[in-house]
Amino acid sequence: MPPTPPRPGRRGRHASGITLAASALSAFALVAACAGPPQPSGPGGQDAYTLSADTPAAKGQLDSFSWALYAEPPTLDYLQAFDYPQNTVLSNICESLMRWTPQLKEEPGLAERATNPDPTTWVFDLRPGVKFHDGTVMTADDVVFSLDRQRNPDNGGAWANEFQNVDTIARTGPLQVTVKLKTPDSQFPQYMATAAGVVASARGVQAAGKDYGTSGSLDCTGPYRLGSWTKGQSIELDRFDDYWGARAKSKKVAFEFLTDPSARTNALLTGEADGGYLIPTESYARLKNSSAGTLYFGEGLSTVNVNVTNTHGPLGDVRVRKALSLAIDRAGFVSTGLGGNGTATTSLTSKAAWAAADAATQQAALGGLQPTAQDIAQATQLIKDAGARGKTLTMATSSIGQDVSLLATAVQSAGTRIGLDIQLKTIAPDAFTALFTDPKAREGIDMFPETYYLSITDPMDLLTNFQTGSYQNYAGYSDKAYDDLVKQAVGTYDPAQRLAIEARLNRQAADQALWIPVAQWPTSLFMNKRITGAPTTISYMYYPWAADVGAAR
Repeated sequence: MPPTPPRPGRRGRHASGITLAASALSAFALVAACAGPPQPSGPGGQDAYTLSADTPAAKGQLDSFSWALYAEPPTLDYLQAFDYPQNTVLSNICESLMRWTPQLKEEPGLAERATNPDPTTWVFDLRPGVKFHDGTVMTADDVVFSLDRQRNPDNGGAWANEFQNVDTIARTGPLQVTVKLKTPDSQFPQYMATAAGVVASARGVQAAGKDYGTSGSLDCTGPYRLGSWTKGQSIELDRFDDYWGARAKSKKVAFEFLTDPSARTNALLTGEADGGYLIPTESYARLKNSSAGTLYFGEGLSTVNVNVTNTHGPLGDVRVRKALSLAIDRAGFVSTGLGGNGTATTSLTSKAAWAAADAATQQAALGGLQPTAQDIAQATQLIKDAGARGKTLTMATSSIGQDVSLLATAVQSAGTRIGLDIQLKTIAPDAFTALFTDPKAREGIDMFPETYYLSITDPMDLLTNFQTGSYQNYAGYSDKAYDDLVKQAVGTYDPAQRLAIEARLNRQAADQALWIPVAQWPTSLFMNKRITGAPTTISYMYYPWAADVGAAR
């Protein structure tokens, strides 16, 4: 996407009575962002860009502000909130049991307390007096309904994987819900801060039926309610004045659908749109040098990868996958495809995802990986050894942004240099999402560009993708030793112990070149001089960020 392609497949230590508000750092592997995010180095070893911990706080109220989206959400049903456009809007309307903060820490959301009395039990005590947008008050029954809706296989929810270890979800008090797990699961409570943990009115969802998420009210609890939705043009949100938390600073928010990268950039420069996330990489320089506003970069927990989708042909030989990885010009791609605002990597998980790990674990996860520099001679030899010279592969590409199109051409160029014939297949921007959800869309395709963001601050969010049968395990990788390590990590609540296991998974995924990592990529944000307050980090996917946006002066 000119921004980046979606990633729908996502996919604590146990202590009696653990309260997330008080124990976030000990219960979860979280980024230590209070002192500001770690600073990156560019391809040449110099700082190519600066990560900002936040933006200046708003100084006043607004009647409205406008926000650029690169695509129209197909639905705002929280069951399908797996992509940037949906979550950018929905995070301001619907809220979850727990909440990701702008600093990428976890804190209570609609549950004022989450306790873990034994390894397979999580108890959520709800905030009293929280109102839905229809004026009714949230109860434990609404929470049970919302979570059960996520795990119902008939609904085909994008977050169903996060509930596969759930045994029962029950109302254990007017404002208390108890979740029983089949086995200990360190990931489940973390996902309750994502769209997986959203709570909506049972009555409202049932009344809307099949139209839920595409028209009418969403009957959630956030600082904004869904206003008008003009298909193909815009979505407007209206401030919800009965919100349980701090009142939003703007009365309205207008999301404008601007699918063309140039049109989106011009809208930001002219004031047609006051701000936007996921700035087209080709526009970084124009916006950075503009007097219209400020371009920010924040921690994105994101890596740009080549997703290997077909191992029935040449890519079934690990030597061919490794050869491609060795031949890709990562520094060149960061310079051109990401406008210099990224860091070459050969790790599938970002460095920031390991911030809670000790030095030895970080070294085990990230040290000794394949160098990021090209090695054409070694890559060519691997192709020769694999008997793959002259073999044809197909790489998907799209005009949705140069981070996608230029990565595809970089892979094609790498293949040419080592004796592979890589053909590019162009996918329309509005059809690119289907690569993640529809096996038929992937037919005849061996690879496609994918930017993967973590939905929780835990490397397992990505590493579980290579477990046998996982949602994004498109190539069908299966290794019992890997599966056993995944199960062990998922069942380990202690962050230090879990991260040590995850380090082994990270190395195995890299050694097998299950996907081909290319770069770490920060979140980008532009706001004109009229507004301020939006967070710089990937937190905006699940945090009600628009409520913080107000007048800059």
